[in-house]
Amino acid sequence: MRSHGKTPPSYRKHKRSGQAIVSLNGKDFYLGPHGTNSSKSEYDRLIGEWLANGRTVQVVTQQILVSDLSAAYWKFAKGYYVKNGKPTDELAGLKTAIKAINQAYGEVTVNEFGPLSLEAVRNRFIEADHCRKYINQNVGRIKRMFKWGVSRELVPVAIYQALSTVVGLRKHKTNARESAPVLPVDDAVIDKTLKHVVSSVTADMIRFQRLTGCRPGELFVMRPCDLDRTGGGHKGVWLYHPESHKMEHKERHRVIVIGPKAQKV
Repeated sequence: MRSHGKTPPSYRKHKRSGQAIVSLNGKDFYLGPHGTNSSKSEYDRLIGEWLANGRTVQVVTQQILVSDLSAAYWKFAKGYYVKNGKPTDELAGLKTAIKAINQAYGEVTVNEFGPLSLEAVRNRFIEADHCRKYINQNVGRIKRMFKWGVSRELVPVAIYQALSTVVGLRKHKTNARESAPVLPVDDAVIDKTLKHVVSSVTADMIRFQRLTGCRPGELFVMRPCDLDRTGGGHKGVWLYHPESHKMEHKERHRVIVIGPKAQKV
């Protein structure tokens, strides 16, 4: 019986053995004596796991390759790292991390991938001249992938626990280069730029950002209903509560203070 339709595969009786049986992705699973409560409970358990795993039979952990794990995680990530219907920047970083681990360990089983393996992948990032912070982010992505694998029963928890012992690269204690600090644009550069901006709306958006420090995305979605013109008790200011912002997935609240000059803009 095919198992990709909307209705889960049926609980059936295997006539020759008298066992209850269910077929998932072309494989038969025997559940115990047909009609018993225990066989029905086993059916419910298997169907629940099958549905939770995307209507796919769970593969035995010992047979899972790192490339299999990364393919499954990438499929999950494409649906998870989405905001307002669009992929987030996290997917680009994850793609780099997955490419690196697959190149070095794609044909290795997850059980064989340990802390030294993770450090070897990290060394590849160092040799590629990535900055320290970016390297730590990618190593963190690989750890999260294995943590997700534990939650899907694809990876033994001991493997993820071992990988967790690999600490991030610390400043001045590694050969990885440091990234240059991101500095604000000089006011003189902004003033010269504004002279060449044709649209008055665009010019005002630039002025507003310079005065408030808000992100472009926050400015684009700003609505009157998001503004607290009472200033929350602070005289002379408005408070902007963006409906959507960069850190909302971590349940952090963001408030942007709008002073008199920005209010005028």
